[in-house]
Amino acid sequence: MDLTAVRTAWIAALGAVLVGPVLLRLLTAPPAPLWTQLSTTTGLLALSAMVAAAVLPSRVRSLTRAFGIEGVLEVHRSLGVMAGSLVLAHLACVVAADPSDVMLLTPGNATRASVSATAATIAVALLVGLALTRSRTRHLPYELWRWSHIGLAGVVLAGSALHVWFLQQLVADAVLGAVLGVLAVLLLAVLLHRWVLRALLDPAAEFLVREVRAESPTVSTLVLHRPRARHAVDADAPWTFAPGQFAWLRLHRSVAAPEHPFTIASSAQHADEIEFTVRHHAGGFTASVARLRPGRPVWVDGPHGAFTADDAHSLSGLVMIAGGVGVTPMMSMLRTAAHRGDARRFHLVLVVSRREDVLFRAELAELARVLDLQVTEVLRTPGGDAAALVAALGQEALPASLDYFVCGSPTLVGTAFRALDALGVPADHVRTEQFDLV
Repeated sequence: MDLTAVRTAWIAALGAVLVGPVLLRLLTAPPAPLWTQLSTTTGLLALSAMVAAAVLPSRVRSLTRAFGIEGVLEVHRSLGVMAGSLVLAHLACVVAADPSDVMLLTPGNATRASVSATAATIAVALLVGLALTRSRTRHLPYELWRWSHIGLAGVVLAGSALHVWFLQQLVADAVLGAVLGVLAVLLLAVLLHRWVLRALLDPAAEFLVREVRAESPTVSTLVLHRPRARHAVDADAPWTFAPGQFAWLRLHRSVAAPEHPFTIASSAQHADEIEFTVRHHAGGFTASVARLRPGRPVWVDGPHGAFTADDAHSLSGLVMIAGGVGVTPMMSMLRTAAHRGDARRFHLVLVVSRREDVLFRAELAELARVLDLQVTEVLRTPGGDAAALVAALGQEALPASLDYFVCGSPTLVGTAFRALDALGVPADHVRTEQFDLV
């Protein structure tokens, strides 16, 4: 199935989840007072938005491949905010329909349904607050933020489900009860696949460390290979990826083990041996990666993402703009192109603070002997890099006919967009991958 068909199928499925239950309720429910109808409608929409928001970040590969991880997470955030707003609207409609229901919030009058609803409401408010303030709380450890996010999401889903079950209004309806049951089963299946089957039981996720190769004092390349002998059943089904995609790496086979997303830097033509180029710091996950020894097992969840040259529309060439280790997906694209004998023109623009920060300089020179490749180095300046990028990219003939790939910090991505806009490059010719994915 091509990507267009996959996108269409996912859009249709998510649309059905969001509006299907509400439409069925409106078509089959008996007449009721306006505020009662509104309370049911907003409650159902909130529940549907929660289900869709929970599915989106569950690393369904066809979903991340079709829309890209940035697109998936953006919709996830929007659905989370929508769900929070609908929960507030639902509460307002419930009170408007029967003002005495406000007493259910007091300890002496609380019911199982109201307690579960209160827990879900508090959790969804905290969840939305975490999402909206993430840019201002980056000093918090990522793992703490991540597990807080996951824990609150679990409370929201469980509390909402219990609220609906204890009320026995919607589940008692034959049609709507069946629909909600199907949604519950599908959500549980997705979560089971994400947290149990793939995290703990997928044999194809296990790789062995072949070597850790130093690229610079602060950057290393982790080389992994797939232990085929231990998975004879999969011998004819190699682990494949598209050049530019990424995967999550875990050092222990455990649901609670820390993990980190890294772009695959190696050629897609040799997918059973993959490489991650990592900038390691004094502590934390990346420092542990740099200390791995040959033969040690690690686990890879992927591939994911739509940031790949395989989807490029231009037959003329590709322009790639990278900051620091943002060059890793570009290296995968270039290495794959060299193995495939790709005759298109490639222009790699490296934005660095110092000339010595350029990675893979010697290999890029070798690739330039095989490919029609130009490498341009742009030094960061205090006043911004847009003018320098315009100068570096302005030499391209017919820039609007090319495809552009940008990988780096949010600042670099924003600067690149401004430069490309100044050159008249259409926005749909530009693909991005940022370093602040959460």
